[in-house]
Amino acid sequence: MIEAQRISFGYRRGQTILKDWSASFHRGEAVSIVGPSGSGKSTLLYILGTLVRPRSGSLRIDGLNVGHLGDRARSDVRASTIGFVFQDAFLDPRRTVIDNVIEGAVYAGTKRHLAVARARTLMEDVGVDVELARRATDLSGGQAQRVALCRALVNEPTIILADEPTGNLDAINALAVESVLLRRARAGGLVVIVTHDEALAARCDRTYRL
Repeated sequence: MIEAQRISFGYRRGQTILKDWSASFHRGEAVSIVGPSGSGKSTLLYILGTLVRPRSGSLRIDGLNVGHLGDRARSDVRASTIGFVFQDAFLDPRRTVIDNVIEGAVYAGTKRHLAVARARTLMEDVGVDVELARRATDLSGGQAQRVALCRALVNEPTIILADEPTGNLDAINALAVESVLLRRARAGGLVVIVTHDEALAARCDRTYRL
């Protein structure tokens, strides 16, 4: 489903964060990426999610070489295929909780009432009990992170890329989030998780160490 071949990347000239990195990721599995801070875990996730172009190497998603696509086409791939959970929630403070969750799904063509129904179910699954009309600025860090997870999942993407999805959560809510992500993989999706949590990494099917 995702095939990375000899990926190299650095943010500035003379810097190398990733060098000749190759891996394949498949439907129906949860894969963790672990390593010390600064090893390139988040950068790799951004490359896999087509948010950052590698300096060299190729990236294929469902057989499509996304490295040759323009920005609009890459955006279309993300909207139709990929759900991204950032380490920071990046919620829009001008919007309500529900509008933050469903924005991407509506953009991708899902009818609003269907997106809202999915959002309600997801928020219940991850234990977010807040008023849907509440402004996103009124959420705690843990609530915002779980709302961001629901936003990534509401369009039912086949690929989920999650950057430290349990980093700001207590043990109970972390387990709820893990359960939702691992169920997506068991249902036939691909879930890639960057994490410092070795216990979460161990519950995944495979682990890459950077």
